[in-house]
Amino acid sequence: MAMAFVLINVESGADTEVLQALKKLGNVKEAYQVYGVYDIVAKVEAETMDKLKEIVTNRVRRLDKVRSTLTTIVM
Repeated sequence: MAMAFVLINVESGADTEVLQALKKLGNVKEAYQVYGVYDIVAKVEAETMDKLKEIVTNRVRRLDKVRSTLTTIVM
C-alpha cells in the first residue's frame, strides 16, 4: 500500500469547499484544514505508487480552487 500526505494551498476563502471535495475522493482517507503555510493536509492511500501519483496529479491537483500542492510520500 502506498501512502502520502498532500499539503494543499487553495484560493482565499475556498478552504471548506476544497476540503469537502477532497473528502468525496475515495482514496483520500483523511483531510484537515490547518493553520500555517498550507491550508489543507490530506492523507491519500493507493494500491501502488503509480496509482498514488495518478490520484494526486489527476484528481487532487485538478480540484477547482486548488492553487498548489506538496506531496510527501510515506516510507
